[in-house]
Amino acid sequence: MRSLPRGVCAFLFGTRPHLRLHRPVQTPDSSCNTYRGRLAPSPTGYLHLGHARTFWIAAERARLAAGSLLLRNDDLDRARCRPEFVAAMIEDLRWLGLSCSEGPDLGGPHAPYDQSARLPLYRAALERLHAAGLIFPCTRSRRDVESAAGAPHENGIDDEPVYPPEFRPPAGTPLPPLGPRVSVNWRFRVPDGETLHFNDGAAGPQHATTGRDFGDFIVWRKDDTPSYQLACVVDDAAMHVTEVVRGADLIRSTFRQLLLFRALGAPAPAFYHCPLVTDADGVRLAKRHDALSLRELRRQGVSPDSLRERFARECHVTAPAAQ
Repeated sequence: MRSLPRGVCAFLFGTRPHLRLHRPVQTPDSSCNTYRGRLAPSPTGYLHLGHARTFWIAAERARLAAGSLLLRNDDLDRARCRPEFVAAMIEDLRWLGLSCSEGPDLGGPHAPYDQSARLPLYRAALERLHAAGLIFPCTRSRRDVESAAGAPHENGIDDEPVYPPEFRPPAGTPLPPLGPRVSVNWRFRVPDGETLHFNDGAAGPQHATTGRDFGDFIVWRKDDTPSYQLACVVDDAAMHVTEVVRGADLIRSTFRQLLLFRALGAPAPAFYHCPLVTDADGVRLAKRHDALSLRELRRQGVSPDSLRERFARECHVTAPAAQ
């Protein structure tokens, strides 16, 4: 097994007498006085205009705070991530004029910066959640959940349906061991009826109630891969990220991640969710929008200066609150 990066062992294995779900969520991290932002694209396609604007905002927030910005390669999607997209991602960010002080191409104190090389950290976090009784194995398919009575979609068609409480094992049911290789989904058991709050730097006050707005969620998949939620939390904590800048479509994910930060005993960063960029039909951009990929815009002669000027006109970016 790959050895864990320096400073991570204490976060993952520090002795804690009991992990309680009902402690107040700690946000933002006030223990770090230096602003640290991050760019965390997934190399499943070429970066598009929406990525560029969000990443520019993240870079501006870091610049205005006189802080640092790191690049993380969120490459856990084994079926869709490709090496050529990683190389293109780094090249496109440089072309856009966004510089990071740490990353997969630069190294740094929190290396490795490829999530596929950080699997032991995620496994250690999963084992902590298992030891605390905060997760349970789930053999239900997505179709089972979607077809269950009273299982509405959480946030439209792109989000998970609320996991039916009757599918849960009773509280206190002994958990089977994880085993050396995970072959079943494991879900995080959310507290019943707790309302969570956070103040978003862009969208303002946000709140959601567990069991109503979102339910038990997957933290480890049956193909032995950590979920986006768990990997992000482990990495943002281990890399001492103080603010996460990303698209507004991930606001709901923030509530899940706040529960994981709390369960793992780590203070959460601040959050800044940017409005999404849409196409002419009002549909949010995705990597299938090849005409608006940075590669295609470059080919058409669009300059990085013109893009940055456009973003500056569209977005009034202010300095983050003092850390």
